[in-house]
Amino acid sequence: MYLSIIIPAYNSEKTILPLLESIKNSGKIDFREIEVIVVDDHSGDDTEKIFNNYYKRYKNYKYYKLSKNQGPAFARNVGVKYAKGKVVLFLDADVVVYKNTLFEILKSFKEDTDLYALTGVWDKRQNSHKFFPKFKALRDWSYWINERDPKNYYYLFSTRIAAINKGLFERLGGFDTTYKHALIEDIELTYRIARRYAVVFNPKGRVHHEFEDFLPIAKKYFWRSFYWSKIYRERKKFDPVATTGKEAMTTLSAGGVVFFTIAYLISNLSHLSYLSEKMLIGLVTVGIIHLFGVRKFLWFVFKEEGIVFAVKSFFTGLILYLVILAGAIFSFTKITNPKS
Repeated sequence: MYLSIIIPAYNSEKTILPLLESIKNSGKIDFREIEVIVVDDHSGDDTEKIFNNYYKRYKNYKYYKLSKNQGPAFARNVGVKYAKGKVVLFLDADVVVYKNTLFEILKSFKEDTDLYALTGVWDKRQNSHKFFPKFKALRDWSYWINERDPKNYYYLFSTRIAAINKGLFERLGGFDTTYKHALIEDIELTYRIARRYAVVFNPKGRVHHEFEDFLPIAKKYFWRSFYWSKIYRERKKFDPVATTGKEAMTTLSAGGVVFFTIAYLISNLSHLSYLSEKMLIGLVTVGIIHLFGVRKFLWFVFKEEGIVFAVKSFFTGLILYLVILAGAIFSFTKITNPKS
C-alpha cells in the first residue's frame, strides 16, 4: 500500500458519492496501491448508508464512524491511525478529483525521494451561475496561480487536497485537535511542517469544489482571521503564502479606503474644506495602494469575465478585506484562549 486517502465527512450525503466515484474513475494508477478511508464525524444524515450501499463491498474502501462530533482535525488524525500507506492524502468530502489527480500525487512522491509534503489546488470553474461562487473560485485560482512568487518553495498545506509522508505527519503529532472547526488547523500544521520541510505546490493535483455564497464565506474569513491573528502574535511574522505581508498591506489599505471615504464625505457635508482636501489626499493614496495590491486579480477576472464582473469583484473584494480586518481587530481585543 502506497497512498492512503483520508476523507473526514460530516453530513456529507450530497457530496460523498461524487467524490468516491471520482476516485474510482481516476486514470493511470494501480488501485492496489491505494486505500480510501472515510472518517464520519458523527453525521446525522445518510452519509454512512450511501457509503455502505455503494462502497462497503470494496476491501480497499473503509469507513469509521466517531461516537461524537469532534471536528475535521480529529477525524483526519483518526484516519491516519488506520492508514497503511507510506503517504496520506487528505481530501475534503465536498470535492471531486480530476482524472489524473491521483496519478500526479503518486508520481510526485515516487519521483522525488526528498518530497515530504505537497498541496494541490481547486479549479477556477463553478457549475453555479451566481456571482459570488464564481468570484471566490477565480479569487483563489488567481491567488494560487497568478499571484504566487514562483521562487517560493513553501505553500499552505491546504486540506482540500494535500498529501504528506505518514511518518512525518506522525512525528509532528498530526493536526492540533483543539481547533474544533475547519478554520486554521491547516495553517497551524503548515507552520510546523515548514520548520524543516517545504510544502511543495503541484498545480496538476487538482480538485473541483463548489463554493458557498457570500455570508458563509465571509463568516469563515472573519474567524480564520481571528484565530490566525492569535498565532501571529506568537510567531511575530508573516509567511510567503498563507498570509503574506503584501496581503496584510492590501487588507489595511481596504480599511483606509473606507475610513477616508467616510471622513471625506463628512468633512464635505460639514463644509470643512481644509479637512476635506486632506481626506481626499488620504483616500487617493490608500486607493492607489489597494489597487496595486489587487491589480493582478482584477486584470485576471477582466480577461475571464469582462469589465462588469471585474468592477463587482473590486467592491466584493473590498468588503471581504474589511471582514478580514474586523476579525484581526476583534482578535487583538480579546484575551481568551486562542483555541477556544
